[in-house]
Amino acid sequence: MALSRRLLLASAAATGLAARARAQTPALRIGLLSDLSGTYRDDTGMTGVYCARQAIEDFGAANRDINVEVIFADHQNKPDVGAAITRRWLDQDGVDVVLDVPTSSVALAVNTIVRDRNKVYLNSGGGTSDLTGPQCSPNLVHWTYDTASQTKSTIGSLMRSGFDSYYMLVADYVFGQSLEKDSARVIAAGGGRIMGRTAYPFPQTEEFSSLLLSAQSSGAKVLALCNAGGDTVNCIKQAREFGLLETMKVAALQFQATAVHGTGLDVAQGILTSGGYYWDLNDRTRAFNARVRPKTGKIWPNMTQAGCYGAVLHYLKAVAAMGIPAAKADGRAVVEVMKRLPTDDDVFGAGRIREDGRHLHDVHLFQVKKPSESTHEWDLMKLVATTPAEQAFRPLNEGGCPLIKA
Repeated sequence: MALSRRLLLASAAATGLAARARAQTPALRIGLLSDLSGTYRDDTGMTGVYCARQAIEDFGAANRDINVEVIFADHQNKPDVGAAITRRWLDQDGVDVVLDVPTSSVALAVNTIVRDRNKVYLNSGGGTSDLTGPQCSPNLVHWTYDTASQTKSTIGSLMRSGFDSYYMLVADYVFGQSLEKDSARVIAAGGGRIMGRTAYPFPQTEEFSSLLLSAQSSGAKVLALCNAGGDTVNCIKQAREFGLLETMKVAALQFQATAVHGTGLDVAQGILTSGGYYWDLNDRTRAFNARVRPKTGKIWPNMTQAGCYGAVLHYLKAVAAMGIPAAKADGRAVVEVMKRLPTDDDVFGAGRIREDGRHLHDVHLFQVKKPSESTHEWDLMKLVATTPAEQAFRPLNEGGCPLIKA
């Protein structure tokens, strides 16, 4: 039956009103602040943007009339640059959420600005455990990992296996210092010893040979790499060249799949590292990886990049629960809702957000595979052990977070 002209006009008018209503819905703006060009560009960078957009797609934001936009910028591993971008985003550009922020010195600078503007801070890339310790904020969720969980898993495993003496090679800024501090706590608790340390300027150091020779001559059983990204890759490559990997165990305290891939299994085989995510961990992680890979090209997301997915997905659940106007008006209230809602996603599985802003999930110990054990380019690591979520992170009462009432 042919539609009448009146019905057609009415239908068109209704469609137009709905379209205008959607267009007038205030957009949520997520600003992903990352290292796009420096030491951590492979560990973080644009792959995190693609993972955040995958979360929006999987959540079905468009079908729920939630208009979400992800923008991004390069903080160049400089706190002043990161702070300036964050202020512009929050004061002028209508950004509601700051996401990712690797490089702990930048992460701490951003934390203060977001808290003062009462927006939302979802940190995936910054590692310092101070974010949920003395510098904790009611506007922050520290999602993916921290230096306390990384050292507890990796150093703790080595201590239990009889590796009780350590030489610390430290990137001399907040993240490296935090890894060293948290490692020292685990070593002391297990009755181990620190035989020596060297701190090097970050991020300008590329040659580590003299530092590695000092470690080799220390008599320590373990070289603890308190660094990440390109620094870890360079240290391991140069350690292999000097034969150090035949005489010492290496604890790579932040050695993600992308860095393992960049180092090569022939060089990195046997090294232990920890994290909350690896693409081949279970059926859910494999399903996530399959969905996002068409967007990320040759890169298979690591835990920091995948952490952007988990954090954004849970944020959107909170927004849906409280409504867009309320979410845009009060970042602290959004984080409170995020804490009340249990977390569950294909990257980290089930978990929760603790009172201090720490996201709790299982942490896994991995060993880098031998080339003969690998079946393809990204088949890099095998699972050694898992620490359950409630045991994997620093206890709530030990962090010194001022949000926690004694």
